[in-house]
Parts: sequence; C-alpha cells; structure tokens
Amino acid sequence: MTPKLELILDDVMREYREASDKFHTFGGPHEGYAIILEELDELWDNIKKNRPFPEHYDEAKQVAAMALRYMHDIC
Repeated sequence: MTPKLELILDDVMREYREASDKFHTFGGPHEGYAIILEELDELWDNIKKNRPFPEHYDEAKQVAAMALRYMHDIC
C-alpha cells in the first residue's frame, strides 16, 4: 500500500468515525442510498463548478465514508 493511500484511508476512517458518533445508524437501504447519493451530488456540484481539488477530496472522502457506513449498517 502506498503512503498516499494510507493517508486517504486514514482520512476516510476519521470521517466514518465522526459521522458514526454524530448520526444514528442507517435505518435501512433506502436511507443509506439517499445519504450516499446526497454526498455524491455534492461532489458532482463541486466538479461542475470547477471548485478546487481539495474540495473534491473532501466530498469524495464523505462518499467513501458513507459507503463504509452502508456496508457496516446495512450489509
């Protein structure tokens, strides 16, 4: 595993833990999907507006963290 990937995974896990501490578990597949879609839409908005890449990173990190939460809470 590359050092960059290790940093990314650390960031995603930090985001996952913060979201898990702040919000309840997903109530079901529909809720999990809706939350992932919301985060993905925010990433897409940043892409369409040509926002700086650090903002893309933050949104992509949230998408990844919510996908992990989905896997944990639903699967």
